[in-house]
Amino acid sequence: SSLGHEALGIDCNNQKVNFAKDILTEVFQADAMNIEALKQIRIQDLEHVVVSVGSSISVSVMVTMYLKELRVPNVWVKAINYDHEKLLYKIGADEVIIPEYIAAKQVANRIVMPGFIEFLPFDQSMAVKEFIIKDLVNKSLRELNLTNRFGIQVIAICRSNSNQWHYIPKADYKFQKGDKFIAIGKIKDLKNMKT
Repeated sequence: SSLGHEALGIDCNNQKVNFAKDILTEVFQADAMNIEALKQIRIQDLEHVVVSVGSSISVSVMVTMYLKELRVPNVWVKAINYDHEKLLYKIGADEVIIPEYIAAKQVANRIVMPGFIEFLPFDQSMAVKEFIIKDLVNKSLRELNLTNRFGIQVIAICRSNSNQWHYIPKADYKFQKGDKFIAIGKIKDLKNMKT
């Protein structure tokens, strides 16, 4: 709901329901393993449902099956391993996420490539990385010609004495020591870029 959409939550645990009341638009104390309870709260009217039930494979499989039986168009489910992921896809999950895998990949890339921010979901060879200016002082983006020389595109800049980011910078922007910029590009090109 912090992204401007209504978000509904369901849980059997009263403490979790009370906690979620301040975060979600609406919260129900119900058993998601009961298809009649799901029907009663009209879950079938939702466009998108995310299933995250801890480490119980059987619960996530049953809830996912019920949601697909109720014709929920988009069912995303958290899995705990690759076999769980495979099973969820077989019963109709539209998207399966293994958070530990995503987190491990992010951490490994931050270690290997300092400044790494994020992979692009449509192409795992592309990423976004933050750089700090050390040697390219008093050079403009036009002079540096980073897109043609290095295959990367600067998408945001931040002065060293500011926390304010400016997006889609102009070509005559001149870097000062300590300025930061965020660039998008192929991972190999981002790794080779020296500032």
